[in-house]
Amino acid sequence: MEYIPVDVDYKKRTIMGVDFSKVSNFGATASSLGSAMYEGFVPSVKKLQIARDYLTNKISFAELVQLTKEKIYAE
Repeated sequence: MEYIPVDVDYKKRTIMGVDFSKVSNFGATASSLGSAMYEGFVPSVKKLQIARDYLTNKISFAELVQLTKEKIYAE
């Protein structure tokens, strides 16, 4: 498994440059990202944007699934 550096800025609440305005969403995402990477998840800006948008109710669960199929499997 290749090491992928992930820039986490706790002061700005950004992960790989993706802004998380809610502290709780930022903390939960930052915490679970490490575990997911241990299991083989490869993070990207697009994936984090999709997760953030779902956590902030900008997209529905159906949209989450569709975007995941389009963005993640296209990589």
